Amino acid sequence: MNTFIGIFAGPIGSLLAYIYGFVNNYGLSIILLTVIVRICMLPLYSKQIKSSAAMAEIQPKLKEIQARYANDKETMNKKLQELYAKEKFNPMSGCLPLLVQMPIIMGLFSLLRNPLEYMSQPEMVVAVHEAFLWVPDLSQPDNWILPIAAGLSTFFTYSQTMGSTPSDANNMMSGMKYFFPIMIFMMGRTFPSGLALYWAVGNGLMIVQTYFLNKQKAKQRLRVEVEQTLKKKK
Repeated sequence: MNTFIGIFAGPIGSLLAYIYGFVNNYGLSIILLTVIVRICMLPLYSKQIKSSAAMAEIQPKLKEIQARYANDKETMNKKLQELYAKEKFNPMSGCLPLLVQMPIIMGLFSLLRNPLEYMSQPEMVVAVHEAFLWVPDLSQPDNWILPIAAGLSTFFTYSQTMGSTPSDANNMMSGMKYFFPIMIFMMGRTFPSGLALYWAVGNGLMIVQTYFLNKQKAKQRLRVEVEQTLKKKK
């Protein structure tokens, strides 16, 4: 597993060192790296959000088929496939972007947890111990502020995600909505503060991305509904 993660953590570490060579500030370098990675992953994240929204839209029809053919699995599967074909929806379309993102996220997590394991540049040996804002050493844990920011941003990220997913999935995620932020807060108090900084900034960017993506989808949905209403009147 470490070798696999190193495939992603190594190049990301080189990018972090490259950024540091320009800004000469380790905390700012982490923030810029997080922004760059989020921008690169935006198309994948956008596709994942659109897939969740599409699933929510066909959820009533899906439930109707499941209820009608509850005792006939073969017919149910056939009708579900017909529904997916009619709506041009691929149930696996939301999984691929997530699978692509996960190694990158894990690589970043591993890099910032053990930075010197993936960065051999002499200047980075000193850089990882730099102070940033109120944090005296980014290689050491920050007991409160960054862990709280990481936990709260995780909570709001989950809240946004639940707002665009089907109700059944929401029921499964409702417990995680509270458990996972608490877990992130506790972990943030033990991991290097550079990692908590990345997590808080990354989630903050995701909240902004999700807000604008949801706003764009709402406009598109409204336009489709208006067009369908006008067609019916004709």
